[in-house]
Amino acid sequence: MKRYALITGASRGIGRAIAIELAKDGCSILLNYKSNHAAAEEAKHLIEEAGGEAELMPFDVSQPDAINAALDKWFAAHPDDYIDVLVNNAGIVDDEIMLMMEPEQWHRVIDVNLNSFFYCTRRVIEGMVMNHHGRVVNISSISGQAGFPGQINYAASKSAIIGATKSLAKELAPKRITVNAVAPGVIYSDMQREGIARGIKDRTDEIPMHRMGKPEEVAYLVSFLCSNRADYISGQVIGINGAVL
Repeated sequence: MKRYALITGASRGIGRAIAIELAKDGCSILLNYKSNHAAAEEAKHLIEEAGGEAELMPFDVSQPDAINAALDKWFAAHPDDYIDVLVNNAGIVDDEIMLMMEPEQWHRVIDVNLNSFFYCTRRVIEGMVMNHHGRVVNISSISGQAGFPGQINYAASKSAIIGATKSLAKELAPKRITVNAVAPGVIYSDMQREGIARGIKDRTDEIPMHRMGKPEEVAYLVSFLCSNRADYISGQVIGINGAVL
């Protein structure tokens, strides 16, 4: 029986690295993205080039109707299968100090980073519960652990993910489903490159290891948490930040 893994926001950066690594582990990848079809096709090609399987699953993670429509279609085409791995990775930043932050900036980040966790997870765990097995990994952030000025909306969304992870882990533990959060620090991904291009400070000098992390390093951790070697690890928040915290 194939093991299916849904990774949200998987066309670029950390999400793409996770998708490739889980494909190497033998998962058949459901590669979610919103609108960058070219990047998604490239990610799919890289997975297939490495000997894995992937299918594109475009939908906006902040829209429950779009999520349900995409998953309804997939489940109808796979009546004997379920999604055994869910990685809630999709996320955005829209930085501003609170005094200047518009309500739209707050709601947009909360919708994509936090509400998507609720919409996607609630639907996908149905199959995990019925089959008494599953892995949920939520990508949080060091910002959700420590907080940073100018990131009130982002930090709030990522901190909430941590609380939700711990609560859901307790709910699903009797069903042999693990739920964990990974909290990356500064990772040299598309989001980081775009931030530097906008003039955001390169904080490498503040990292004890004196370098940014790599998307692949986050993917290795997620791969472990999704494996049978992590059967007894649940409700945890694991930082990957070069010893910043």
